[in-house]
Amino acid sequence: MPSIKRRKSHLIFINITVAVWATVMFVLFPACSGDKNQFAEAITERDSLPSMKTLGVTTLVSDSGITRYKIITEEWEIYDKKNPPYWAFEKGVYLEKFDSLFHVDASIKADTAYYYEKKKLWELRGNVHIRSQRGDKFDTDLLFWDEKQEKVYSDKFISIEQEDKVITGYGFESNQQMTEYQIYDNTGVFTVEDTAPADSTKKTVAKDSIQTDSIR
Repeated sequence: MPSIKRRKSHLIFINITVAVWATVMFVLFPACSGDKNQFAEAITERDSLPSMKTLGVTTLVSDSGITRYKIITEEWEIYDKKNPPYWAFEKGVYLEKFDSLFHVDASIKADTAYYYEKKKLWELRGNVHIRSQRGDKFDTDLLFWDEKQEKVYSDKFISIEQEDKVITGYGFESNQQMTEYQIYDNTGVFTVEDTAPADSTKKTVAKDSIQTDSIR
């Protein structure tokens, strides 16, 4: 009798082992067959969605305890799963940039903007308008602001309006304060003379013969 019981126990153990291995093979076999699309699609879909979406935003943004800029936007999305991660302002943005004393260095408007947080890089697109602290106005369709390198630049057409003249060209680089800048392919300097009579707002714009590549 004891031997019969041992034989039955041995058979039960074998049957359990076979059942376990059959289950394991059943689970693993589809995974080894190369069918991985479902997992990849799920991850891709997750990456394409913002981790945060906020509407009607007015906020101050700081870095290392110092307030750097004020943001006003209709829609703010954060994609922290993307490589590289970024903030998106696809319905327009208005920025005020502050210096260390909380003075406004520049105000910036654009139709679309992206901020790459790790790179500390702003990409501004569409009707980009900047007004510097001293009143100069900058207009272009594409502008990059690199906080790490402390510079602003573009390779597109740009117009810079000062108090007495308008400077145009292609390719531009400036310091963050927008006080020292250079146009690489200058297309002209236009002097603006307000010759309008008292009952008119007309201005006369004449092309200056001076070609200036570096403005300070």
